[in-house]
Amino acid sequence: MQSLAFCLHLPVTRVAQFLKVNRKFIFGGKLPVCANRYRLVLPQNTLMSLEKGRKAPSDEELRKKLSSFEYHVLREGGTERAFTGEYWDCHKKGIYECRACGNPLFHSDTKYDSGSGWPSFFAPIEKDAVTTRTDTSHGMVRTEALCSVCGSHLGHVFPDGPTPTGLRYCMNSVCLKLKEE
Repeated sequence: MQSLAFCLHLPVTRVAQFLKVNRKFIFGGKLPVCANRYRLVLPQNTLMSLEKGRKAPSDEELRKKLSSFEYHVLREGGTERAFTGEYWDCHKKGIYECRACGNPLFHSDTKYDSGSGWPSFFAPIEKDAVTTRTDTSHGMVRTEALCSVCGSHLGHVFPDGPTPTGLRYCMNSVCLKLKEE
């Protein structure tokens, strides 16, 4: 089993319960991580970020760094209106990074015009660059896309994308920053 470093973005009081079992942590039922002798059972909406050689910025740092709208979308799960974002019709080559922490998320080679009014990609730059969780807000059940380093909301993933993945990562422009090649 591959070892991963992690940090949780929640107060300890929000942890549902600790259960003594087989030296594994299970996050959202999907990601086993070796640990001492406990399994941590978390509420479904808990944010967990994988450390990949970078430290997730604190909420205080993000409030200083981001505009109020950027903070609202990235940290509070907001959205921008369709056809208004900086990157929905951008055709420049490069790597799209998380605006909050700089984590590389998507390469421009995977970007396509979905007609939705938001930048759309059929695959992240690396398998673990983007994490997902179930989003039941606004009376819908959707798959929310999150930055795997800082846990920021990026957009949603839909199963109506092009080949080879069949997925559409529908992102908010305000969550992305293009590092041009």
